[in-house]
Amino acid sequence: MAKKKSLFKKLRKGSSSLVAEPEAPVDEAILEEIAHPKIQAPVTPIIVRKPYIAPKKTYPAVTDIEINKTDIFGAVDIAKQAAIEDAGMSDYVGDFYSVDSDEERIATYLFEAKLPGYVGWRWGVTVAKVDEVSKPTICDVVLLPGTKALLAPNWVPYSQRIQPGDLGVGDVVPTAPDDERLTPAYASLPGDEDLDITQLFEFGLGRARVLSIIGRDAASKRWYEGDRGPRTPIAQAAPKPCLSCGFFIPISGSLRTAFGVCSNAISPEDARVVSVDHGCGAHSEALIKAE
Repeated sequence: MAKKKSLFKKLRKGSSSLVAEPEAPVDEAILEEIAHPKIQAPVTPIIVRKPYIAPKKTYPAVTDIEINKTDIFGAVDIAKQAAIEDAGMSDYVGDFYSVDSDEERIATYLFEAKLPGYVGWRWGVTVAKVDEVSKPTICDVVLLPGTKALLAPNWVPYSQRIQPGDLGVGDVVPTAPDDERLTPAYASLPGDEDLDITQLFEFGLGRARVLSIIGRDAASKRWYEGDRGPRTPIAQAAPKPCLSCGFFIPISGSLRTAFGVCSNAISPEDARVVSVDHGCGAHSEALIKAE
């Protein structure tokens, strides 16, 4: 008994097994739009869609300096004891490193820090002496980074750190009042034109803000250059573009000529925004050649 040929094997035979049913005449303006989509000049998006990379850490310049270990106030012991009391354990305070003094009566004694996570840091104990005969007094105890200290990355505002996929259930990400991707809804309405309720909704009725030109440019650039634009491998191998597919649903608004939504359940782009010149093997007019 002869085996039936698999449907998927037929689909994989090559372009010769795919034919298209005759299409209705298409307006030349639409064909021109497919070949040359009218995408406005791209504008760099506000939120950079790239994995967050912290700026380079700012270390003090590494220079050859002469370390001064002269105990000018005779206060090494009391300074180290003050650092131990602040650290809570003697194991967290290392050897005496140096003495820094810019004034006649004040000096800072430095000791190596042995705290976990503070590689290259030093305990700085500020000591004051009123006159030659008075006893040294502890003024302050702090941790100071050395030239090779382990530092935290430079602080970056959350709006520049957040990436797609970071938003979870219950999370709220506020949008800045002056976000240039948005404009007040009234600013997008035509002047003295009479519009029906459908047109008013499309222009932003009921919303405080709508996309600005910058916001539309940023979105169109991101979509067109992304995984559902014309330059992806699946689009390059598709028999026809999305615009001629029966499952293609055009979107409303100013981006209708360039994008739509796929409604084919077996397509990898189902329920996603695709460009008119994107495509996949699930095109509605890709049929099995009759034998």
